Amino acid sequence: MSAPPSLQEITREALGDSGVIAQHTSTFRIRRGQLDMADAVVQTIEGGGALVVEAGTGTGKTFAYLVPALLSGQRVMVSTATKALQDQLFGRDLPRLLEMLQVPVRVALLKGRANYLCPHRLKLHLQAGAVADRFIQGILRKVQEWYVANPAGDLTLMPGLDARSSAVPLVTSTRENCLGSSCPDFSQCPLQGARKAALGADLVVVNHHLFFADLAVRESGVAELLPTVDVAIFDEAHQLNEIGVMFLGAQIGSGQLLDLSRDALVCGLQHARGLCDWTQRCAALEKATRDLRLTMGSAGYSRRLAFDGAAPQGVSPSDWHAGTHAVDQALADLASDLDSVSELNPDFVRLFERVQGLRQRLRELSADADVDHVKWLDVGKQWRWVNSPLDSAQAFASVSGANIQSEAVEAPQRGPRSWVFTSATLGDTPSLSWFCEPLGLVEAKTLVVDSPFDHGRQAALWVPNDLPAPSDPAHTQSLAASILPWVLELGGRTLFLTTSLRALEAAAQCFRDSLQGTGVVVLAQGEEPKPQLLARFAQPQPHSGAVLVASVSFWEGVDLPGDMLQLVVLDKLPFPVPDDPVGKARARRIEAVGESAFSRHSLPATAVALKQGAGRLIRTETDRGMLVIGDHRLMRSSYGSRLRAALPPMKVLAQREQADEWVRGLVSQPAI
Repeated sequence: MSAPPSLQEITREALGDSGVIAQHTSTFRIRRGQLDMADAVVQTIEGGGALVVEAGTGTGKTFAYLVPALLSGQRVMVSTATKALQDQLFGRDLPRLLEMLQVPVRVALLKGRANYLCPHRLKLHLQAGAVADRFIQGILRKVQEWYVANPAGDLTLMPGLDARSSAVPLVTSTRENCLGSSCPDFSQCPLQGARKAALGADLVVVNHHLFFADLAVRESGVAELLPTVDVAIFDEAHQLNEIGVMFLGAQIGSGQLLDLSRDALVCGLQHARGLCDWTQRCAALEKATRDLRLTMGSAGYSRRLAFDGAAPQGVSPSDWHAGTHAVDQALADLASDLDSVSELNPDFVRLFERVQGLRQRLRELSADADVDHVKWLDVGKQWRWVNSPLDSAQAFASVSGANIQSEAVEAPQRGPRSWVFTSATLGDTPSLSWFCEPLGLVEAKTLVVDSPFDHGRQAALWVPNDLPAPSDPAHTQSLAASILPWVLELGGRTLFLTTSLRALEAAAQCFRDSLQGTGVVVLAQGEEPKPQLLARFAQPQPHSGAVLVASVSFWEGVDLPGDMLQLVVLDKLPFPVPDDPVGKARARRIEAVGESAFSRHSLPATAVALKQGAGRLIRTETDRGMLVIGDHRLMRSSYGSRLRAALPPMKVLAQREQADEWVRGLVSQPAI
């Protein structure tokens, strides 16, 4: 009797040219890189340990890890960087694969708290007088009507509800204000329902923010789920370290303090009116919070301030000390009032615990940072004070219960024994050290799978040699003006990516002035949410197309295949911000052991960001386009060759006339 086929054999069969996927997909083509990645995933699932895979655009990495995961019979957690990919996996890719593979796998989707309706808080804020703003009251009533027909309570699925709406915090919970099992609406809680479904599923789709948030506090959710899974897979893994750093440190911000003030006022007036002066107490906390913001200077652009001794850089130490003391005193006064009425309602108990937790955090942040941590102040319209680790390595070591590179992690209660990390961009060396070292994956198996696209035939690179220096204020306008003839010739179809918000505004204004009356629409980041901007860009215009001007968040996660996008422009090389406190602390740590921070930190980070931006251009095997990088350092500097090597192997154009000819070719033959 022959042995049953191995996991590798059934995976290869499914992904083969006559497998079930090919039978159900008319456009399917066998890809060597996809098979190589799937083989490596199979070996990791069966043998344990950690695998890090950089899979170029078009590899088909999603199926390369999902197919063996679904066929393995093991319990799997898949984490993504964005809710958009999370929804795509759960709503599109997994249903398709389950139908094709015909395997009895239960799947579940688990998002963070802010995505689920909290019935208790909705009721609290719907009560008479709780919310004075009639517009917000109207939104709350619409949420209530929607919830009746949608008891799962996933607010991201509610039509017309903007995630940025000030009503959202009123109808969702946070770790601080959740009443847990003592909540009167606990049995109907959508969040608890989603967590129960996740705990009962064979494959659960989460996101990195939820993974780190729950992990950091060890509350139910991912922290409870993780020890029960055999395999943990992280897609879009290049963001893991930065996301982890934000969640694994101590922090306090104006948003938390103002939310606390609002919740205490609503609860106090409803359940203990007249017993304390809730209006005065909460107003004092709001004033202290806003007064502390005034010590930080004008709003302007969001920025990070390093700590210079006991105070943030540029902030008077005496003003800072007085401001933080005023916040602490306002919290102490509020705690006293809450403690006096704690027996009247469980909300008061939770509010008291929130106040005490924030006071404790203030004390922690006021102390000196550990040697492997860094303190900074995030300042914009609001503020956030953070003390974070320099990397996320310790998080993964503690999650696994052992060194996750080891293949000998036997006890399932200690967490997954198999870990897979993948992305299109994880470094600029075969060892993928830029990604691996901050996460402690120095012994992980690594694999680099090239894109199957013929970039030399499909795309060209043009680096202008007649622009002002990148540091010149006129640089952005000059670059925008230089590509205007191509924008007009293509009828839009252009993505102009900047490295700063100032450059974004300058480029957008230049295009608006120059393209007025041409039929080419100018779209700019910040005018609408990202999904709406991308939808408008992709929508055919009556007379012409569009130019989309955007900054950091659009350098990745933008998928505009075909002839929707044919010209991608990067204004400068995306070097890390030189005065960023976290980056400077990492640089000091590298230089302390006698190595070059520029070579070890800045260049790899720039190469990864450059690859991300360039990756917006060619999304399918028939796409054609041109990449313009408006920074002569790519061709003239000593490190330029290292950065060029990180880019896809495009045809390099040496003269402007060649670039003009390439664009004319795009117009006459937009796709291969």
